[in-house]
Amino acid sequence: MSNTGMNMMGKITFYEEKNFQGRSYECMNDCSDMSSYLSRCQSCRVESGFFMVYDRTNYMGNQYYMKRGDYSDYQNWMGMSGVKSCRMIPMHRGQFRMKIYEKESFGGQSHEMMDDCDNVMDRYRMNDCQSCNVMDGHWLMYEQPQYRGKMMYMRPGEYRSFKDMGMSGMRFMSMRRITDSCN
Repeated sequence: MSNTGMNMMGKITFYEEKNFQGRSYECMNDCSDMSSYLSRCQSCRVESGFFMVYDRTNYMGNQYYMKRGDYSDYQNWMGMSGVKSCRMIPMHRGQFRMKIYEKESFGGQSHEMMDDCDNVMDRYRMNDCQSCNVMDGHWLMYEQPQYRGKMMYMRPGEYRSFKDMGMSGMRFMSMRRITDSCN
């Protein structure tokens, strides 16, 4: 185990049909293109760990955070046509740090965060968040306050432009750390 404590095995099983029917594919790590395993994916079961699932290959498109549980019908709970790729989220046990910026390329107003923020406008008086630097931990960013709307998974690294990542027109208005108790 690394010194940051980022080690946890996850397991998710995908099914071609709703209600856990049809062929299945068991996954315990990242998968950039599930088409070689399943013709489509309409339901899944997360047995352990946390995952992000995407409606396009190569971790692109709409994203959805998955924790332990049964997801019998994608269209009813997330409005996605199906899952095309998935990424396991390693559990981080150290401190969490992320610096958010009002403008692209780390410009404009900035604030360093170490805990969840349910409303960027109320807490920091920022109208927009267009870039960030994740120094420690794994985060979810949401387009609306109170952890609502479309989300984006952020792992450690520099993100100069959300627009260049395919998130054009999205404003991120709340952020949450991915922890053992993340909802």
